[in-house]
Amino acid sequence: MSYVITIEKFTDTYLELEPLYRQHYSEMTERLSSQGFDYSPYNPRLYEYGKACEDGSLLTFVLRHEGVACGYINVYLTKDMHNQDFIAQEDTIFVVKEHRNGVGKKLVQFGLEELKRRGVKRLHVSAMTDLRVAKLWGRMGFKEAATQMIYRF
Repeated sequence: MSYVITIEKFTDTYLELEPLYRQHYSEMTERLSSQGFDYSPYNPRLYEYGKACEDGSLLTFVLRHEGVACGYINVYLTKDMHNQDFIAQEDTIFVVKEHRNGVGKKLVQFGLEELKRRGVKRLHVSAMTDLRVAKLWGRMGFKEAATQMIYRF
């Protein structure tokens, strides 16, 4: 299978990627629901995503197979509030189930190379949809630095 990974504008690709965003959100909320966490329905803040895209603080990496989107990464670029290092924070990383055959690793590697090229010092990620992905990230050089917890009201 041949895949192509590109950097595309969120505002140009949202309508095409929207079914993938919904699928990702559904998988994430289904897993969290099994732990007693109820999430509100999918309702993204598109205006905020658009602003971040336009000001250059949001990068969208798109994975395509035969021209059809089958995965993506959305990552925010910012400066660390404590030391002003140029850092990246993952918003979402997703590959549709039919394409989870190792290409996700290539997608992440592509993103890492681009972030390094841009001078990013650290990328922060969270495994929310499938906790097994943390093992893959560990094999790719990511280090566990914190435990994410959720308090339910």
